[in-house]
Amino acid sequence: MDVRIYYEDTDAGGVVYHANYIKYLERARTEFFRSHGFFVAELAKEGFVFPVIRLEMDFKAPALHDDLLSVLTTPVRVGGSSVTLCQKIIRQHDGKLLVEGLVSLACISPALKARRIPLEIRRMLEAEQESGA
Repeated sequence: MDVRIYYEDTDAGGVVYHANYIKYLERARTEFFRSHGFFVAELAKEGFVFPVIRLEMDFKAPALHDDLLSVLTTPVRVGGSSVTLCQKIIRQHDGKLLVEGLVSLACISPALKARRIPLEIRRMLEAEQESGA
């Protein structure tokens, strides 16, 4: 997924405010699932919600106003009711890795009870993990 950095994304120093990277990662996860035919809102209506239960981020270099970034998402661990994704934010014009994160999601019901990840989603995640996409 691509993200253009606008003035509103930056802090007083002209660099992307650190909390905005979390938004970019969230959007990229949603688009990752969408690109495989799974829509987060529909899954929630079916009783499958995927909240973040752990987030670990390494900030390697700043993004600046007007940069065009790519956000890459790859499953690294698929469990019965959770998945961990590696997400990377890369500046397009020079290929520089700016942020790398590990994000763990749980699969829960709207009543906040753990659920098994639906088989079709689990298979997709495992296939993406194996391909290293």
